[in-house]
Amino acid sequence: MPAGGGVTGEDVGRALADALAEQRLRIVASLIRTTGDWDLAEDVVSDAAERALLTWPRDGIPANPAAWLTATARRRAIDVLRRVQVERGKLAEAAAIEELTDDYADPSPMGDDRLRLVFTCCHPALALEARVALTLKVVSGLPTEAIGRAFLTTEATMGQRLLRAKNKIAHAGIPYRVPTDDLAERIDGVLAVVYLVFTEGYATSVRSLADEAIRLGRLLVALLPDSDETRALLALMLLQHSRRDAREVDGERVTLEHQDRSLWHHDEIEEALALLRRRWTVRGPYAVQADIAAVHATARSADRTDWPAIVALYDELLGIADSPVIALNRAVAVGMSDGALAGLAALESAAEDSRLAGHYLVAAARGDLLSRAGLQEEALIAVERAIDLAPTEQERRQLEQRAAELRRS
Repeated sequence: MPAGGGVTGEDVGRALADALAEQRLRIVASLIRTTGDWDLAEDVVSDAAERALLTWPRDGIPANPAAWLTATARRRAIDVLRRVQVERGKLAEAAAIEELTDDYADPSPMGDDRLRLVFTCCHPALALEARVALTLKVVSGLPTEAIGRAFLTTEATMGQRLLRAKNKIAHAGIPYRVPTDDLAERIDGVLAVVYLVFTEGYATSVRSLADEAIRLGRLLVALLPDSDETRALLALMLLQHSRRDAREVDGERVTLEHQDRSLWHHDEIEEALALLRRRWTVRGPYAVQADIAAVHATARSADRTDWPAIVALYDELLGIADSPVIALNRAVAVGMSDGALAGLAALESAAEDSRLAGHYLVAAARGDLLSRAGLQEEALIAVERAIDLAPTEQERRQLEQRAAELRRS
């Protein structure tokens, strides 16, 4: 039934979600800068969203929902600070109130509140897990429950971790700024967190997260134009994100091999390739991963992929980062380059790493390679094993489709 103002509840929910995706981070970051109160910043944005759900169905959706949320959150922050000022007589809050009435105007990347917030969340005084959790909570706006699931812990435990991280920022004198003296050292940690935010959005198809990570990546490139790994990370994210519209059909994931390449966003591919064409001073893991993604992105079809080049790049990547997952991916590439039996041999070698014990991707890769070798019954057994080990329902469904194909073959 339509709500007041001629809009439905669905209209309100969609408009609110879009507005929050557009402005939530900007509002939270600017309020933290002006008040120094992380909880207040998050609370007033949540309060503004609740007020939207109450008033928009009655009064109609405002012409600019994001501006409405910004103004409502700021008014709520001013009300709270004025009450605190009256109760405690704090001069600091009075100063913050004055600043809240004006937009902070510094167009440079160093003055971007969101980038300032990212560097603070990624401060090395915090444990890596706390940095990622705080970024996902405050920068990306993920619910505490979802972050807890990602860290295999409860919402209550994650809530306590986030509280301790915020308290450490408040009491350890961690500055709310983009660093200038140790920027090069700090950038590695920031890149790791930004990429984790991107992969969270990419894996869960939460496009706003992936978009936000790319936006932050562009800001970092503007801030550090000579940083090879910063540029490489942006290229890597763009290449992966360019395939977003081809990754799912009717709600089901489509492997790279079977994607409709006409749906890829070639403007993003071209932007990434331009970033990769610049001369490298330091060639790190993001540069190699971006080059691998670029080989896929420039192949006219799956059959025309330059798999020997990809194997060579995985060899280079293994020389930089000791990761069993990289070895697993290399085995798949070997199977495509040198034949399924060669790939199976490489896979069995990679699977000897105890860190891959019980990992569903090993069984899934084994099933794929066995199938390519013409061993369909053995392939089905491997895929059924992968189904048992798959961590999510979507991955299980994708593997069940593959199992059904093998049974029909």
